[in-house]
Amino acid sequence: MPLQKEEYLRLEQKARDLRKLIINTVVWAGSGHVGGSLSAIDMLTLLYHKYMNIDVANPEWEDRDRFILSKGHIGVGFAPVLADKGFFPMEWLETFNHTHSQLGMHLDKNKVPGLDASSGSLGHGLPLAFGLAMSARLKKQNFRTFCLIGDGESNEGSNWEAAMAIAHYKLTSVIPIIDRNNCMMDGRTEEVMGLEPLDKKWEAFGFRVINVKDGNDLNQLSDALETAMDSEDKPSVIIMQTKKGCGVAHITDDYRYHYAGFDGEKQEQCMREIDEYHDQRIGAEV
Repeated sequence: MPLQKEEYLRLEQKARDLRKLIINTVVWAGSGHVGGSLSAIDMLTLLYHKYMNIDVANPEWEDRDRFILSKGHIGVGFAPVLADKGFFPMEWLETFNHTHSQLGMHLDKNKVPGLDASSGSLGHGLPLAFGLAMSARLKKQNFRTFCLIGDGESNEGSNWEAAMAIAHYKLTSVIPIIDRNNCMMDGRTEEVMGLEPLDKKWEAFGFRVINVKDGNDLNQLSDALETAMDSEDKPSVIIMQTKKGCGVAHITDDYRYHYAGFDGEKQEQCMREIDEYHDQRIGAEV
């Protein structure tokens, strides 16, 4: 069901704040994987501010829900989520990817509170999620594991091996989420290595596929998450149709902003465009 108005406005405000924090972190770092960070931030906002069962004061709590950032190169987008949530000081973001920083380009579980797995080598996240879910079953634990996968990353065969195992063991506690922004580092996904029909492929591997037409719409994402979490007979995968660089008009849907840097003038332009995007979003929904 759609989010209640008050909650919707709260989450949209949080998504706007996080978009701005991502841009600032990219500026502090000198550059970063900004496009895929912005396409995924609405889902991250929902997971960390509504759906995941976590305890900031106890980040190693055994029964917490897990989140695996398989597309680990967007650490510049995920670190702001963890800092804003309170897992570590916001000041750490100003050192992102600097020498001796706790926050490297690919986040390290041994250095970053609140991080459930180190990642960055594409295709590793879903196998890790499978292992966590099997461990939970053996230990009779009930936590869920959410795994965010890039669509370009879906070229990796290890994803499909893990999907086959998850379906075989009916691990409904694992929820893969595909950030289908149709762009990768050096072009459009369908030009570099075609993925379609992506939904039929996941169906063939034994998953209930939940297609989200606008993967940057909080109401649609909320409905998808609730459907996936209610699944009992087979695991579900969410394929969310997003826009790379979403929220910043001049870089939206442009694969050249897979990785980029911004000077002061561009930083201000990004902030203005984020505000405009936010106003359009809430105006369309309220």
